[in-house]
Amino acid sequence: MVIVGDLTLEKLLIVVVLMSIILGGPRIYGHLQKRKRAKLLSMSGIRDIDKMDGRQFEFFLEVLFNKLGYRAEVTPGSRDYGADIILKGKNKIVVQAKRYGAGNKVGLKAVMEAHFSKSYYNAQDAWVITNSRFTSSAIEGAKKTGVKLMDRTTLQEFILRINPEKKPADIRKEVRPVSRKCPKCGKDLTIRQSKDGQQFFGCSSFPQCKHTENIAN
Repeated sequence: MVIVGDLTLEKLLIVVVLMSIILGGPRIYGHLQKRKRAKLLSMSGIRDIDKMDGRQFEFFLEVLFNKLGYRAEVTPGSRDYGADIILKGKNKIVVQAKRYGAGNKVGLKAVMEAHFSKSYYNAQDAWVITNSRFTSSAIEGAKKTGVKLMDRTTLQEFILRINPEKKPADIRKEVRPVSRKCPKCGKDLTIRQSKDGQQFFGCSSFPQCKHTENIAN
């Protein structure tokens, strides 16, 4: 039997294992909690939001705010003066919705447009809501102007808290994306479906023109 001081090797190994558990326990627990939270947030339907176009995203936000008791109204697609949605309740709130692709952050311009729309619509608050993140300049601008920001994580938590009857997947089916023109030939783009069930835009003059693009562009 190997003796180390007053400890046998077996006891020493037990001490080492226990110390490893004590020191590494908080880190392991934090990792498990992080995984649990990530799984919960994924239930918000954020992946379906990522596949929406901007108009579909606006209508989904309208569903969320109606569930909260606001009278939500999506503004016309053009000349909205910086507000995509207007909320009416105890206060009037203007919302700019930014459905962005992966890796694209919402910049200062969106914050300034929301700030302008607050004055234009005589609202009490202005919000910018995105499925993405904000640049540091956007965050700083929001602090200076009082514009409230809701980023990807906050949006996921917001959806889970409200738990609307209509999920993002339902909105994708019910609300048609905004029509577009083919950038190559100028013809209308039509919604098509791939073999794996994913929707995309394809040129209506196919097979003469084979241009395609994601709905979430």
